[in-house]
Amino acid sequence: MTTQLSERQLKKLIQDSVSEAINMNLMKLRALALPFVPKKEQQEIERLHGVPSVSERPTKTVWLNV
Repeated sequence: MTTQLSERQLKKLIQDSVSEAINMNLMKLRALALPFVPKKEQQEIERLHGVPSVSERPTKTVWLNV
């Protein structure tokens, strides 16, 4: 069984795949750039400044294995 793709469909498929790969790698790089905060230090920050309200929490969370 073969699949026929027009040149435009193939180009779109490749663009989407490359874009997805680049975005995933950028997310990994951003995650690596974030400083690690030990649990004890995070608890101290929350004790001093409070826990963020629901409106201040991130709207999107992505879990990556780095």
